[in-house]
Amino acid sequence: MKNKLVLASASPRRLQLLQQVGITPDKVIATNIDESEHPRELPRAAALRLATAKANAVKEENCFVLAADTVVGAGSRILPKTETEKDARKCLEILSGRRHHVYGGIALKTPDGKIITRLCDTVVQFKKLTPSEINDYLESGEWRGVAGGYAIQGKAAAFVKFIRGSYSNVVGLSLYDTMIMLDGSGYRGMGANGSGHTDRGV
Repeated sequence: MKNKLVLASASPRRLQLLQQVGITPDKVIATNIDESEHPRELPRAAALRLATAKANAVKEENCFVLAADTVVGAGSRILPKTETEKDARKCLEILSGRRHHVYGGIALKTPDGKIITRLCDTVVQFKKLTPSEINDYLESGEWRGVAGGYAIQGKAAAFVKFIRGSYSNVVGLSLYDTMIMLDGSGYRGMGANGSGHTDRGV
């Protein structure tokens, strides 16, 4: 029997990623939590804390609740989800010519209320960006509302010199880690191959 799955995210990217591997949540709930940065909090800790808070914010019963949060870290610094062009420009200038980490916190609440968490760490290196490249990217508008001021699946793909780890994590959700968590917790949704298991090709 197919278990019910709630996706605790308003992100269309995460929904599309799940559908890519044959999983369509029964319900999508946009959570409203305080995402303010805690003093001296490291990026990896923030990703797990926020994902867990999103999972706990969903009060649906007798179902699996999947939540995630993406945090971009430059050293110990957390880069924001950019809402203004000024913030996006600052992020791109920081990331230009250097490596950074994209931390994907994933939290899965099982029907019995247990919370399972997992952290995915992807290393991304940008080439040195010219002022005109930054300006052109800002004009695209792809920076709006995304962690670190860029969306790797768009025009910013041309900035990426090197990547180590999960690409889908940078987009918004590590499919490999998510499938491990769902399978390990007993979730039996309809997979991409038409059975109760989901192919893990990413």
